[in-house]
Amino acid sequence: MVTRWQVHCLWGDDSTVQVWDAASGDYIHTYRGHAGEVTSVTWSPDSKRVASGGIDSTVQVWNATDGSNVYTYKGHIYGVRAVAWSPDGQRIVSASFDKTVRVWRVG
Repeated sequence: MVTRWQVHCLWGDDSTVQVWDAASGDYIHTYRGHAGEVTSVTWSPDSKRVASGGIDSTVQVWNATDGSNVYTYKGHIYGVRAVAWSPDGQRIVSASFDKTVRVWRVG
C-alpha cells in the first residue's frame, strides 16, 4: 500500500490532484472531478483516502489506491480554501471563501 509518507500530492489550476512517489519521482495517480482550481489537499489519517477542496465549492474524497471518487460534498456558496481530517478519520472540516466552516461526516 502506498502511504502518505511515500507520496506527494500536487494541485493547482488544472482542476486535478496529482500523486507522485516522493522517493522515486514516479507518477502514481491523477484525480479528476473538480470543476476549477484545486485549493487544498489532505491525506486521511489511515492513508486510504485523499480529500481535496476547490474553487468549485466542493470537497471531494478520493480512494488513494485507485484514484476513484468516493464522495463529493456540496454546500459552500464560494470556493473551499482549506480541508482537514479529524484524527479518527470520521469527519472532514472545510473552510470556504464564503467565511463558513463545515464539518462533513465521512460515510
